[in-house]
Amino acid sequence: MEEKTSNRRFISLKLKWAFGTAVGSLVVFFIVAMAMFSSFTQSLFNQERDLLNQGMTNISRQLGRINQPLTKRNISNAIDPADGHVAEYQRPIVQELSDGHLIVNVYGRDRQPILSTGKSITKPTFTSRRQVKMMKGAAHKVIVGQQPIYAQRDHRRIGYLQVENKLNAYYQNYDRLRLVVILAMCLVVLASGLLGYFLSMMFLRPLGEIHDTVKTISKDPTKNVRVPVPNHNDELAELTTMFNEMLDRMQRYIEQQSQFVSDVSHELRTPIAIIQGHLDMLDRWGKDEPEVRDDSIRACLIETKRMKNLVQEMLDLSRAEQVEINFRDQKTVVNDVVHQVFNNFKMLYPDFHFTLDDDLNESITVNIYRDHLEQVLVILCDNAVKYSKERKEVHISLSRGMNTVEIGIQDFGEGIPATDIDKVFDRFYRVDKARSRKKGGNGLGLSIAKRLIEGYHGSITLESSLGAGSLFRIILPIVEDPEAL
Repeated sequence: MEEKTSNRRFISLKLKWAFGTAVGSLVVFFIVAMAMFSSFTQSLFNQERDLLNQGMTNISRQLGRINQPLTKRNISNAIDPADGHVAEYQRPIVQELSDGHLIVNVYGRDRQPILSTGKSITKPTFTSRRQVKMMKGAAHKVIVGQQPIYAQRDHRRIGYLQVENKLNAYYQNYDRLRLVVILAMCLVVLASGLLGYFLSMMFLRPLGEIHDTVKTISKDPTKNVRVPVPNHNDELAELTTMFNEMLDRMQRYIEQQSQFVSDVSHELRTPIAIIQGHLDMLDRWGKDEPEVRDDSIRACLIETKRMKNLVQEMLDLSRAEQVEINFRDQKTVVNDVVHQVFNNFKMLYPDFHFTLDDDLNESITVNIYRDHLEQVLVILCDNAVKYSKERKEVHISLSRGMNTVEIGIQDFGEGIPATDIDKVFDRFYRVDKARSRKKGGNGLGLSIAKRLIEGYHGSITLESSLGAGSLFRIILPIVEDPEAL
């Protein structure tokens, strides 16, 4: 799969963006331009057709006033009378005959040509009714209009008229407009492509910086590099922020893992060295002395038990970091668990005074696996018992916020210095290592508790004063639909 991915041809997102912008602009412009082009050219064509129809109408009406079969003489007299009197229809005939767009051909009743203003493009068709149609010309199509001419007096047929519009002006404008559209289309594609490319360079700059950061991190995961967050508040700025937060978490996990391995190796080195020392002593000479042999066996068992507890706590910590995956849908009535732990510790430690302040008037459901909540409460209550001195008293409280439930566990023992409060939840951390080791602690309990609570989107905090005791607060979100249990 990696080889297939690496063999794929790399195409920059900037080029894809530019190409997509250019193609999109081309499609939109093509549709709009074609609509405008068709509308404009159709308007030009209609003008040319109207020109031909108007010419045919004027010529046929004025020639119909001759009221006798058409001949060259009477047409000439109609155009240029010998007596110098200008007929009222002279200017329309002259105007139509002199129009360079039109070729006028007049035929007599015997279908012989009488008058022509230019070489005819098409062969005449003598019809009994008026018709206008497109016909093939030498270079392009032309409009041809044909109709009979009737005398106005008695409506006798006195000749035939054929008018042709060469459409030269139409096709010149058509070709000119088409060239303008093509050039404009090329300009739009080029401009939109360049604009898309430069916009992609500006908008996708954070992606390039993320790419460079990933390459740097892949070479050295411990390197402290981050992506600059853009000033504009948009999706890319949000993505950059989330990416930097992910890098922060990743680096924190790497540091924690490195510290975890270092601490585990350090924690295991001591019991292993103790066990090895006792076994070497027994192998050399201690097995012949019952007292030395019993002491060594007892010490080896103690250290073995401590290593077993350490491994178990390490497994618990590993599972605690995966609660969101394995136990996301688990729900528990918090009242029941708190009362159960309270009663258990009262029975286990009769010399301690345990009190429970339950301010909840109803059963409250939280999104947490029951065993995990019980485990956290046992860890905190066990610490409260272990680190209490003269005043053997533990106070447990249960109260409700707006959408949360709060569990408090308070002791009145040794307390924790202010400088160590932020570190007590770290793995293998002990405020007083020598004293903690005597009490059997490995420094993983509070770390497990914190991972479990945060895995269920809750929080755990500590307030403490040296010599005055400690107060742990657990806050968990309340499930809105208890029937989901």
